[in-house]
This record gives sequence, C-alpha cells and structure tokens, in this order.
Amino acid sequence: MIIDNMKENDWEQVRAIFIEGINTANATFETEAPSWDTWNRKYLQDCRLVVRDGDKVIGWAALLPTSSQKAYHGVAELSIYLGVESKGKGIGTSLLSELIKTSEENGFWTLQSGIFTENSGSIHLHEKAGFREVGVRKRVGKLNGVWRDVMLMERRSQVVGLE
Repeated sequence: MIIDNMKENDWEQVRAIFIEGINTANATFETEAPSWDTWNRKYLQDCRLVVRDGDKVIGWAALLPTSSQKAYHGVAELSIYLGVESKGKGIGTSLLSELIKTSEENGFWTLQSGIFTENSGSIHLHEKAGFREVGVRKRVGKLNGVWRDVMLMERRSQVVGLE
C-alpha cells in the first residue's frame, strides 16, 4: 500500500468511498456525493492524500479551510474516509499520520474534526493521532430527520505555530 497525493483521475474512486461513508449515516451530514468541481473548490489543494493498493484507491484524507480570515490560515478541518474493506487494518492510522505531516509542511498548526458521537471508530482514530475532545455540539443538525450530536476534536501541532 502506498500513500500518495490525490490526482484528479482518482476522483471516481474517492467519490465511491465517500458514498460508502454517506451510506453508513454515521460519517457526514451529506446525503449525496458532490461533483468533482464542487469537491475540488471545497478542499485545499495542498493537503489531499489517497491510499493506494495497486491501482485501487482504498482511502482518502483532505483538508478544508475553516475561515477566510488571515488569522486562521493555519487552521483546517479534516476529512478522512476509508473503504469498508480497509477498516480495522491500521490504514487509517497511517493515512492520518501522513496527513498531519503534510499539513505541518504546509504551515497548519491546528487540525479539527467534527465527528458524530456514535462514530467510536473515528473518535478512537483521532485520539490515537493526538486529537483531543473540545466539546460536543448537541443537536447541531438533522440527518434523515434525526437530530445528531457532533464531537469537535482538535490537534495542535508540536512543530508549527509555536512562536
């Protein structure tokens, strides 16, 4: 397995993994996968990674800006998704570690993630990578007509933003 920068021609496989996440009803408030153009505009260009097993993309991670204000240019929101058959094999840990390294190389000092409180696997993955719980946003949004709570987690770099 190789962790690599995402390329535009990876999109269909990335989208398929995103759809698997949507179908769990435990990964995102999204109910449909976006088009390439929409996704491409939303996510930062410099921090998009995929995990490849041969020619197959089995996971992806990318960063979104949290604010357009200059003071927050080193803060980003994290998305990480694994294909169903890739879970529980340490792939997420490797992918998240590489994304943290890439984010620091690009000047990010804080990564944050909003995770449904029922998604214990994702919470555990983030904790292993040094994220801490900031708090829980109760009934922050509805998914399929059901109010959902979202845990906000963050990780502060030990390399960037120390001055």
